[in-house]
Amino acid sequence: MIFVKSDELKTGMRLAKPIYNKSGVMLYERNSKLKSQSIVSIKNFGLIGVYILEAAEPVPPMTEDDIEFERFQAMSIFAIRDIMDAMSKRKRSPELYQFADRVLKNYGSLHRKINFIQSIRSKEDYVYKHTLNTTILCAMMTYKMKMELTRQIDVVVAALLHDIGTLLIPINLRYKNHSELSEEDIVKINTYHIAALQMFNQNKDLSAEVVKIVTDIIKYLHPGIVKPSEVPEFMPLGADILKVAYTYDNMTAMNFEGEPNSEIIAVRHLMDNYMEFAPDVVDSLLASINILSPGTCVELTNGDKGLVIAVNNSNVLEPFVLSFRDNKIHNLIDSKESLQIKDIMKTMDNRYVIDTNLLSEYTGKAIHKKQ
Repeated sequence: MIFVKSDELKTGMRLAKPIYNKSGVMLYERNSKLKSQSIVSIKNFGLIGVYILEAAEPVPPMTEDDIEFERFQAMSIFAIRDIMDAMSKRKRSPELYQFADRVLKNYGSLHRKINFIQSIRSKEDYVYKHTLNTTILCAMMTYKMKMELTRQIDVVVAALLHDIGTLLIPINLRYKNHSELSEEDIVKINTYHIAALQMFNQNKDLSAEVVKIVTDIIKYLHPGIVKPSEVPEFMPLGADILKVAYTYDNMTAMNFEGEPNSEIIAVRHLMDNYMEFAPDVVDSLLASINILSPGTCVELTNGDKGLVIAVNNSNVLEPFVLSFRDNKIHNLIDSKESLQIKDIMKTMDNRYVIDTNLLSEYTGKAIHKKQ
């Protein structure tokens, strides 16, 4: 499965994930072949890109949990939109706590891990889908952290509200490439996050804990809006959970400036930066979602490629891997060669890519091999 931007789609490509319209109706199923009209529709939807199956790649199996997770994402986006739009206009949202309860009912007491499936996003729904995924992660992580229900609700509500400032930014400025932002643009963007900060400080309908979590996260994510001394050095547990969930979704979701990072890159970033991301909180994320499940194809640091055949519960980045080169099984936790997983295999297509323009220059010309 590979990520392809909308401008690079070609007829005949097969969808790895379904596409829904703005009403939640499925328009294109998995394994659908793209036609010229469907490519036009995808571009008209404003989608950043889609996930595509490679030429010989079979359709990945989906468990009941996968189907339910995808359905929950598709159906919940409307509630998220109503809640965030109302709050951004300083209106009360009666659905706020109702939806928080719904998320916790579905994902706030799971004893098992799930496959965290990233959604297809557009400019219009990017903030809503990011918020939804971050909220689901927070629900699962609070349970793994053994938090009481009232504290779980506070964290989930804070997750639903944490990105209001981004939603306030005009869309043409919101998704401008970072390299193209002028100093004036940055000042404008900061004013919207300052407005969100003031909004929560003045809100009397939210609990003190929710306000504390949200305001701490806003200051952490956008330190330029407050004095350096006002950026919190220590945050409540709920804010630490939200910070990890935010970072994981932000790194693995499709974006406007490049390809999404793999789960491996995101997890390694969280684990390596243990001074910024609390290790026990990162562990709660790893206890909630599947990383490197059996059947995952990976690249190793020695250049080999292989198949994960068994997980390592003590360190998800050190599973048992079967090498494609020599059929040797590597136990990475005890590897004498200090082998590590470099990344998930980006492609299973081993064909060489030929530059057709370069090839055309040599058509009809004799090439003499030197002795």
